[in-house]
Amino acid sequence: MDRKQSDAESRRSLPKPEHEAESGKTGEPMRRGEPPAISLGRRRCERLKAGHRAFSEAYKEFTRKVDLKQLAIDPDELFAGVRDDTAGREVNL
Repeated sequence: MDRKQSDAESRRSLPKPEHEAESGKTGEPMRRGEPPAISLGRRRCERLKAGHRAFSEAYKEFTRKVDLKQLAIDPDELFAGVRDDTAGREVNL
């Protein structure tokens, strides 16, 4: 975060954090020592929102473009040796 300020300071200088957010800086108002929110410019917010897709949406798009059967991928063969099958450490409860 570029800037932290109390609620009281935010109320006294409201336009300043807005102008800073527009110029690309982020702000973090503080309430009783905790940040209840952040401020960032609209362009940055839109960029962040546009870059996020649910896994299910991305997977559906991928399966529309790629025929999984044609790839003939064997998951057991592909991931063989990736995971350690040992029992792990002993735990005394």
